[in-house]
Amino acid sequence: MLQAIWALSIKEFLALLRDKRSRAVLIGPPLLQLLVFGYAATFNLNHISVAIYNEDQGEASRQFISQIEGSPNFNIIQYVSKNSDIAPIINNKEALMLIHFGPNFSTNLQKNITAPLQVILDGRNSNTTMISLNYIRSILFTFNQKWASEHGSKSLPSTLQPRTWYNENKQSSWFIIPGIIGLITLIVTLTITALSVAREREEGTFDQLLVTPLTPLQILIGKALPGIIIGLVEATVIIIFAAYWFDIPLRGNIGALYLGLLLFLLSAVGIGLMISTISTTQQQAILGTFIFMVPAVLLSGYATPIENMPEIIQWLTYLDPLRYLLIITRGVFLEGDSYTLLFPQYWPMLIIGITTLATTGWLFQKRVV
Repeated sequence: MLQAIWALSIKEFLALLRDKRSRAVLIGPPLLQLLVFGYAATFNLNHISVAIYNEDQGEASRQFISQIEGSPNFNIIQYVSKNSDIAPIINNKEALMLIHFGPNFSTNLQKNITAPLQVILDGRNSNTTMISLNYIRSILFTFNQKWASEHGSKSLPSTLQPRTWYNENKQSSWFIIPGIIGLITLIVTLTITALSVAREREEGTFDQLLVTPLTPLQILIGKALPGIIIGLVEATVIIIFAAYWFDIPLRGNIGALYLGLLLFLLSAVGIGLMISTISTTQQQAILGTFIFMVPAVLLSGYATPIENMPEIIQWLTYLDPLRYLLIITRGVFLEGDSYTLLFPQYWPMLIIGITTLATTGWLFQKRVV
């Protein structure tokens, strides 16, 4: 019995090694995923974009700003001079946080009076917000120790007054659950479409399908529609649960959300059908889906911020349709975004969808011929 099992194992190993595509899968994707994971999967934040609003211009505020400038975790991108400049910086994601020094910050510290320091945070990514707030707290702790030792202050020199926009209570579910809409929709849609053509070929019904009156284009459309419909149903269920079960505010235009979902499903179906057309068996299709899925989730910004990835990895994220859908879902839920604000996320997914579907059609025609 053991000999039979061992013989079967040897047979499977030989079949795996003799297949060029299987060998490529064994070597190429693990190395690629190792590189992607190594650079993209990190919860450490470097070069956090910070804006400074300094109404004080005194010694204490200059010292604090110099400590921020000397920290490898922060990058001061702008100095603002009036209150009206604050909202655009946070709304347009130009800076993750804004530090506001009041006009009496240095004067209060010199008079041995505790001086408040306001920090305005972008709460759309609650994980990043909490990490960056902890970094600022560590700088404030060092500043307080230094100021107290130099000026003989017995009270707490400065205190932090954080104010988080879009997610006032910093609820992590407000960030995670809107992202799950895209994640689950991608998994379901990609799996359904990736198996469709491969299943026909493996079961021997592919040739029968070709002799029907349907054209190759009609066959592809018929294969794509189930994935789009099921994806919309899955997304709708999650949206309902997010809004009514988890009490996540749905502040934006629901039509803008569904337009983004349709364009995302178009691109996801194109990728799934392309994998299915290339694959000979369902096993290869599942493996191809996994090879695409893991980097796609990692590069989307679902768990770790894209801004913290190396520049070359950030360029790769533009090829990931999930990146754009996450911005749409979180924008509609938390920011109240509309069609106009989300247009920069719509057209890349449309291009990805058209490109992948056109490539699928070409591969399908090549396989038919």
